[in-house]
Amino acid sequence: MDINLKHKTAIVCGSTQGIGLATAKELAKLGANIILIARNPERLESTMKALDTSADQSHAFIVADFTQPEELKNMLDISLGNKSVEILVNNTGGPAGGLIHEASTDEFIAAFNQHLICNHILVQAVKDKMIAAKYGRIINVISTSVKQPLPNLGVSNTIRGAVANWSKTLANELGQYNITVNNVLPGATNTARLQSIIENKSEKTGKAFDSIKQDMANASPMGRVAEPEEVANAIAFLASPAASYINGINVPVDGGRTKSL
Repeated sequence: MDINLKHKTAIVCGSTQGIGLATAKELAKLGANIILIARNPERLESTMKALDTSADQSHAFIVADFTQPEELKNMLDISLGNKSVEILVNNTGGPAGGLIHEASTDEFIAAFNQHLICNHILVQAVKDKMIAAKYGRIINVISTSVKQPLPNLGVSNTIRGAVANWSKTLANELGQYNITVNNVLPGATNTARLQSIIENKSEKTGKAFDSIKQDMANASPMGRVAEPEEVANAIAFLASPAASYINGINVPVDGGRTKSL
């Protein structure tokens, strides 16, 4: 099975922590050149230095804030130039938790911009390069909520569903160019995002942090939450030549928590 990514370049968003960081490290181990994108230059530089680097690998980073889509577009125009990009991992921290009927319209607009609009800007920046290379892998890290909406994540449930359908449409359009578009759906994963969700729930309910986390673990048949590296492994496979005929699907990485196929 060919999972070698040597001589391929991957953009990994949200790549200084959690799933994004684990993904950047895994793709680099498989031989890819990595372009990290996040908003903190110091953390980006530190992450870049931590990546595996062989004699024929080189890594770079782009500083961009996804709350400012036009800034992202400008930075991509400046930084990418004619550089070939074969792999794009769209990964952005999710919206804050809360009941959907209490959410403001501004929360929906901000989440739509940060997720779908920025994803779209990134695709438009790299699709022609993928077509020229006759190789493209677009992988969107979203949520199991596209199959089964999650309690107290109203805005996130809504926006993730929009991204999933945007992705399926792209898969239908770009497949003819040997570009695949797939979604990875993490369940509860041991990241700063999960910690924030648990802390928010703890504050609202008065229930202990550890108790809430254990409830989340118990919701999976595996009896635990995922580690970021386990999600990164799924992303890496979808990015590889071995996944050449997997296109337009949702891949839950949730230990079996989702109640549907």
